[in-house]
Amino acid sequence: MGLPQFLFLIEGLKWTLALVAIAFVGGTVAGLSVALARTSGIRVLERATAGYIALFQGTPLLMQLFVVYYGLALAGLRLDAWVAVAAGFTLHASAYLGEIWRGSIEAVPWGQIEAARALNLRYLVRMRHVVMPQALRISMPATIGFLVQLLKGTSLAAIVGFTELTRAGSIVSNQIFEPLTVFAIVGALYFALCWPLSIWGTRIERRLATATR
Repeated sequence: MGLPQFLFLIEGLKWTLALVAIAFVGGTVAGLSVALARTSGIRVLERATAGYIALFQGTPLLMQLFVVYYGLALAGLRLDAWVAVAAGFTLHASAYLGEIWRGSIEAVPWGQIEAARALNLRYLVRMRHVVMPQALRISMPATIGFLVQLLKGTSLAAIVGFTELTRAGSIVSNQIFEPLTVFAIVGALYFALCWPLSIWGTRIERRLATATR
């Protein structure tokens, strides 16, 4: 495999990272809203967001991408492959991050929430200054773990024609007929991204376990 083919893989890697960044940032914003709605005490919001989470956790990511790209096109809304996969991964991330953070919010000691209520702090102030700083710290290992899964899951974007790292590997492999070499490099690039994140998540988890002893 020559330099032009390797640079094409790097170009695919660039789009993989861009997709992960957009999906994670968008999923963070939407997921935080989902988590707050799930713990708001308002029954309608809690049931609606529980259904939202169940929908995305109970269906394959591949099917979700198909629905966003092909389903919306059948309904008359044709999206560019880049927009479709970004929207699909953002919705997917928001459901998973929302559930991760919902569990973290509920893991905050109840006594601290009662103390905040005793101080007459409103819900948003209570969440911002008392609950969320602790909840986000608790959620860090699971959030990083999901980020790793999201990074690997971007390979499914190839199914709708989006040229990320895996699809770039397929294109190069079809050109030079060296699939083992090409996908060994593709796998190495994924590993170089995912392994440091996994180590980081493990270290944070150990620190949290030590701090709670």
